[in-house]
Order: sequence, then structure tokens, then C-alpha cells
Amino acid sequence: MSTRTRLGIGVGVAAVAVVAAVWFLVLPRLQPHVFYGQVIQSGSPAPSVELVGPGGAPVALTDFEDQVVVMYFGYTFCPDVCPITLAKLDRARTMLGEDAEHVQVVMITVDPERDTVEKLEKYTANFDPSFIGLTGDIEDIDRIATTYGVYYAAAETDSAAGYLVDHTSTVLVVDRSGELKLIIPFDATDEQVAADLAYLLG
Repeated sequence: MSTRTRLGIGVGVAAVAVVAAVWFLVLPRLQPHVFYGQVIQSGSPAPSVELVGPGGAPVALTDFEDQVVVMYFGYTFCPDVCPITLAKLDRARTMLGEDAEHVQVVMITVDPERDTVEKLEKYTANFDPSFIGLTGDIEDIDRIATTYGVYYAAAETDSAAGYLVDHTSTVLVVDRSGELKLIIPFDATDEQVAADLAYLLG
């Protein structure tokens, strides 16, 4: 085989590689993203959230400027939905790689009577040390939950916990501009959550 022939083959292989790179890396980005979560077109800042966080310090939604904030209303005694959701959010963040540092997961308790600051810190750290648990007066939590369309109510049980709390299982996402952007359902997969968050990160 002549040098010219080998050179031609080499150029052809390189061209195919370039085309493949464009196909797999560039073209998908040109396609419009289809959100799995329900898109909220509010056009205004997300409702105020001001509660008590780690160490008893005040935490406000506005503290997370230029971050995507993932809010979840749950509680530490939850037997199933809450741990499943937080574990899913942890895995979804991991899929984002270095971009995960721009995503803040916040769990607002719907059981402030039992969920102390210390208990929330330990609970959220079981999933990811960066996760933040928030609590406060029941009146404040009622107001915030109502504003965000979140339902919760205590229900007596025969379990050792004494009572459980029925609550909305969706996840709320505030984008980097501070607007409520998505409501992600409980049945979303890790990959679907990660894809929606990745798009919001730009």
C-alpha cells in the first residue's frame, strides 16, 4: 500500500471520527430539552422561604444566589417516600459531576415538633453532607407549604413513632434566576432528574 493511499485512509478515518463526535456531542445539544418535570412559567421570584437551618442559623431561599435549589417537604420519621426521594436526589447530583456544586438540596420538615435542627442535620447528612434541613415555627411552615401548594397532615398510627405525616411527594426546583421552574414527580428516575437539573444549570 502506497504512502498516499495510507494517508487517504487516515484522513478518511479522522473525518469519520469528527462526524461521529459532532453527531453524539453537538447535535443532542441542538435539540430542545424536554423536561420530565412540570414546567412552571411564573416569570416572578419564587415565594420567600426563611427558616432555621444547620446550627440554628437562619436560612433563606435568597441565600443560594446563582444556584439551582431543589426543595423537598418531608420529615425524618418518614418510613419510605422521604428516604427514597433524598437518595434519588443524591444519585442525580452525582451524575452532574462538578456541576453538582451548583445544586443545593433543601428539605423542609413537615414535622417540626419532632424534627429538631440537630436531627435534621444528621438525617440529611446520611444522604449527602451538602443537603440542608430546615425547620421553624409550625405557622411559618404552614404558610410556606401552602404558598408552594404542598399538602401535609399528621395521621395517628399504632407504630412506635406514634404518628406519621401524609405529605406531597413532589420535588420543587428553583432555577438560578430565583424563579420556581419545575415540579418533579415522585416517579421520576435518577436520570430524568439529572437531565432536568443539567439543563437548568446551562
